[in-house]
Amino acid sequence: MTAKEVIAAIRNVPDFPIPGIQFKDITTALAKPECLQWMRDEMVRRYKDLGITQIVGIESRGFIVGPAVAIELGAGFVPIRKPGKLPAETISVSYEKEYGTDTIEMHKGALNENDVVLIHDDILATGGSMMAAVELVKKAGVKKIYTNCLIELEGLNGRKLLEGNGVDFDCLLEIEVDE
Repeated sequence: MTAKEVIAAIRNVPDFPIPGIQFKDITTALAKPECLQWMRDEMVRRYKDLGITQIVGIESRGFIVGPAVAIELGAGFVPIRKPGKLPAETISVSYEKEYGTDTIEMHKGALNENDVVLIHDDILATGGSMMAAVELVKKAGVKKIYTNCLIELEGLNGRKLLEGNGVDFDCLLEIEVDE
């Protein structure tokens, strides 16, 4: 399996969730065991020697590959969810995204000052949700934060937002917005 083959397995859905958005649907790649394994193995290879103690997955597709990588790294998994989805006391951050405003939450006390965290999501577009996740994790006072996405949509400047704020970012695949 190659990165090019994984990219070829990703479906484009025009005008979703609103007109003008070309949605990159990874579910078609996830349905192929060889693509899923490539994603997991590539993330493990990149992060195995960094002392990751917790992987924080952003709802909802950050919940797919994130836990599999956590198991391989001997790390825990912490979900970041939309409001009202977590049962205990939470901390939250609101942010602007390419088609509106949103809020994300994490359980209070899920992370601590000794944690080395990898924040993971499926796609980086404008960077709003990843930057919000970084701010949420920073509230926990962790030792170190890394960020990763399966796919970066080039041309939407999400990487610039993250790197401009001193965030260590990496992605497995890069796709032009209109590919």
